[in-house]
Amino acid sequence: DSGEYYCTAQNKVGRKKSEYTSIDVKYNPKSPSVSVSPSGEITEGTAVTLTCSSEANPAATFVWYKKNSQALSKNPQLIFSSIQSSDSGEYYCRAVNKLGSTLKSITIDVKYAPKPPSVSVSSPGEITEGTSVTLTCSSDANPAATYVWYKLNNQTPVSTDSQLSFSSIQPADSGEYYCTAENRLGTSTPTNISVDVKYAPKPPSVSVRPSGEIKEGTSVTLTCSSDANPAATFVWYKTNGRIPLSKEPQLVFRSIQPSDSGQYYCIAANTVGTTSEYVSINVNYAPKFVSVMVSPSNEFREGGSVTLICSSDANPAAQYSWYKKNGQKPLSSEQQLSFSSIQPSDSGEYYCTVQNKVGRKKSEYTSIDVKYDPKPPSVSVSPSGEITEGTAVTLTCSSDANPAATFVWYKRNSQALSKNPQLIFNSIQSSDSGEYYCRAVNKLGSTLKPITIVVK
Repeated sequence: DSGEYYCTAQNKVGRKKSEYTSIDVKYNPKSPSVSVSPSGEITEGTAVTLTCSSEANPAATFVWYKKNSQALSKNPQLIFSSIQSSDSGEYYCRAVNKLGSTLKSITIDVKYAPKPPSVSVSSPGEITEGTSVTLTCSSDANPAATYVWYKLNNQTPVSTDSQLSFSSIQPADSGEYYCTAENRLGTSTPTNISVDVKYAPKPPSVSVRPSGEIKEGTSVTLTCSSDANPAATFVWYKTNGRIPLSKEPQLVFRSIQPSDSGQYYCIAANTVGTTSEYVSINVNYAPKFVSVMVSPSNEFREGGSVTLICSSDANPAAQYSWYKKNGQKPLSSEQQLSFSSIQPSDSGEYYCTVQNKVGRKKSEYTSIDVKYDPKPPSVSVSPSGEITEGTAVTLTCSSDANPAATFVWYKRNSQALSKNPQLIFNSIQSSDSGEYYCRAVNKLGSTLKPITIVVK
C-alpha cells in the first residue's frame, strides 16, 4: 500500500485535486531468496558466488553464516574465489532491518576428484603364508570414488573393488600393490603398499661339489639352500650326531676321509618354521690295511688243506689276485687261495694284490713251509763198482724231508752202526759183506732203504 495518494473535490461548479500525500509502509524482511552463480554443479577450485536478497522496509542488511560457525560475510554476496571440498555444507543468509530478521538456508555440495587414497591392511604386523589378508583402499571424493587395484608391473587390474582380498595368501603374492580412486571428475594419484609374505623354509635343496665320485683326500662341499622369508639359517648334522657340524649353508671337508661317509642332514629354520633334507656321502678310497690270514695257522703238513685269506678295507669293494714270489701269473683271482692237498712244491712266499678303481695295494709276503716225512732214501757207494777187501768204502744215504732227516745205519740183525748220513769203512773186510739199511727219520716219520755189500 505504500505510495503517494491524492484526493479530488468536485461540485457542479468545478473540480479540484489535492497535493500528493506519501504513504511508506514499514515491514520486516521477507523470506530471503538465495541464488548460486554459476548455477548447476559446483566443482572444487571454481569461483562461486552466493547472493541473498530480501524484500524489506527499511532495506535489509545481510549476514552469511556456515552452520555452527561465525559470520562469514555481512554483504548480500558470499564469494568463494576458489571453492574447496571443505566449503561444502549448509549456509544461512540472515536478512535484518529494525523491524526484524528472517533466515534462509542453502546447502553447498562441492564436487571434487578423489584425493590420494589411504591403504590399510586387515592384519597389522607380519603377514604369514596361508592366512587371510585384505587390503582396503579409501579416498575422499565427491561423488564417491570407484577403485582399481594393480600389482606393480602388471597392467591388468587385480581387483575393481575397494578391497583386495587374499583368502590364503602365498609367497607369490608378495610385491608392491597400488590403488587408484576414480570418479567423473578425475583419477587420484596411486597409493602404494608393499606386501611381504613370510613363510617357513621350503624343503631344502642339497648339492655336493664336486659332483660324481668322492675320493678320499679331496675337498668336498655340501651346500644347503632353501626358499624362505625371512631368510633361513642353516645347521648341518651327521645322522645320530647331536653336535652341529656347521651353522652355515655350506659344510666343507678340506680333505675328506672314509670316516666321513654317512648320511648328513641340513636343517633350514626361520621365525615361521623349520624343515630338513638328507644327503648321503660315500667316500671311495684305495685298498688299505691289507692282511693275510692262514688257516690252519700252525704247521703245514703235506697233503693237508691250507687256505690263505686276503682282506682289505676298500671302497668300492676290492678285487683280489694271488701270486707266488717271482711268479708272473696270478694263482687265483679270489679273496682266498686254497690248497686242498698241499705239496712240498707249494712251499714258498705268497702275496696278494688288492685293487679297486681308486688304487692298488700289495700285501706283505706270507711264507708257506710244507712239512713232510722223509722220502725213500737214495743210497750211493763210493767208490762205485766192485768192492775189494782192504779198500776204503763210503755208503752215503740221502732223503728229501722237511724238517731235514737224520740218518741211522744198520747192518741186518745188528745195532746201529752210524747216526750220520755216511757209513765209512776205512779198510773194508770180507766180514763186512751183507745187507745194510739206511733209516731216514724226522718228526713226521721215517723210511728205510736197504743196500747189499759184497766184498771181493
